[in-house]
Amino acid sequence: MGRMALEGMLEQASEDQALRWHLSSNHFPPLPESLIPVAKRAIQAARRGQWSMKITLPEEFTWKGQSTAPVSACITEWHLDAFISEEEV
Repeated sequence: MGRMALEGMLEQASEDQALRWHLSSNHFPPLPESLIPVAKRAIQAARRGQWSMKITLPEEFTWKGQSTAPVSACITEWHLDAFISEEEV
């Protein structure tokens, strides 16, 4: 598993399918499906260079006691960097 598996998945599946697989299979414990739309927003914001923008988290999550987290934290904590190309950073 890991980064190489995710890169392979991104080559063979849609981004949505790869994200669903990544959150459920590439993390232990698996991250819930409720994070999928949040992760997608974080990826889109990172692609626009909005790393400090706050993302609202699902009810069952907090980041440092807050209901929002910066895009940079979402990308780092959920290992979403493979979804952002070097040209987009």
